[in-house]
Amino acid sequence: MGKVILVTGPARSGKSEWAETLAIKSGKPVVYVATATENPEDTEWQQRLQEHQKRRPSHWVTLLVPVELSTTLADAQPNTCLLIDSLGTWVANLLEQDEDTWRNTLTELLATLPLVAANIIFVAEETGWGVVPAYPLGRQFRDRLGCLVRQLGAVCEPVYLVTGGHVLNLSLLGTPL
Repeated sequence: MGKVILVTGPARSGKSEWAETLAIKSGKPVVYVATATENPEDTEWQQRLQEHQKRRPSHWVTLLVPVELSTTLADAQPNTCLLIDSLGTWVANLLEQDEDTWRNTLTELLATLPLVAANIIFVAEETGWGVVPAYPLGRQFRDRLGCLVRQLGAVCEPVYLVTGGHVLNLSLLGTPL
């Protein structure tokens, strides 16, 4: 199994930039796995995607993977570094799955990790630090992403929290539950 890293934090905290730095430091060819889909009708969204693209080195390979993340990980070449950005978007893309299907999707993802020889860097948003969403779909998103981040945090080394423009290595500072 390759090295598996989790970078988490709130919106606009710098987590993607830190993950990109880690990918460069790996010294391996980087495959950027984008979970977002383009929406030409949403100019603000397109601008966000372009900002991410401008930061990335042009020699990085980019894969658009809105759903089939486990398959992409299983197909990864050894001696590469996969940067998955982001798990929040991936979870949002799968919100229509019923609970049993979601559990199977999550189980498949976690079961795939030990089989991957490539390094993996996951970027995940932190949710649930504030008000409980007023709508069922919002609560479902928050709960699914929170559970996914916690389960990944148990198997990733290291786990970073990026907040307020600072990077904290939670693996050194924290105690796993």
